[in-house]
Amino acid sequence: MTRRLRRHRLLRVLRRALGWLEDYIYLGRHHVRGFLARADPAQYREGAEQQASPVVVIPGIYESWTFMLPLIEHVYGRGHPVHVVEPLGYNVGSVARMAGIVGDYLRQHDLENVTIIAHSKGGLIGKFVMTTAESAGRVPRMVAIGTPFSGSRYAAFAVTPMVRAFSPKNRVLRQLLVNLEVNHRIVSIYSAFDPHIPGGCRLEGGVNVRLESTGHFKILAEKRVHDIIDQVLSGATPA
Repeated sequence: MTRRLRRHRLLRVLRRALGWLEDYIYLGRHHVRGFLARADPAQYREGAEQQASPVVVIPGIYESWTFMLPLIEHVYGRGHPVHVVEPLGYNVGSVARMAGIVGDYLRQHDLENVTIIAHSKGGLIGKFVMTTAESAGRVPRMVAIGTPFSGSRYAAFAVTPMVRAFSPKNRVLRQLLVNLEVNHRIVSIYSAFDPHIPGGCRLEGGVNVRLESTGHFKILAEKRVHDIIDQVLSGATPA
């Protein structure tokens, strides 16, 4: 191995380590912000544009809806009514049970032409909703950010069963993975290096957008992500 190659590999490792550190700083800061937030989710349900389609936001595991406030405020600022599903809590239930809660919310509020914007596990829940007969027709599109559609090989080493459920061998994940019918209506956005999902978040048949960045959490604040969401909400397909 040449000295130049060794230097290149060392720099790559250092960049990834720095990205990982920045990711957890973002995670901690926004968890605290969400905990201290006094926002009322009802205030986001009425969009400024009367004809704007509704958006339903689904956070990832161990994330409350307030963790998604930067995205919620961005979308609401574009005139769209934004719905959060408070009964999800910190999203620690099974994908199927959480999808049932989201489906109930859609029907109770009679929401149609919904765009789901989801982070991590939220994207699995969103796809489950899109493939469930009772709710499928209400959700024509989804933007999934950092979603482990193929699972994560790290899940097998997790302490909690909620995280071990992200194993590529999980029955529900395997069922969702082989169901390709709705994939073309899903935009999957992910980092070039996600420390939690080493296999990446590429979705077969979906619209895949790989960003030249690192991290699993701080990607939520990237302008490119917000631009893609704006494109999807306007009816365009991101490049």
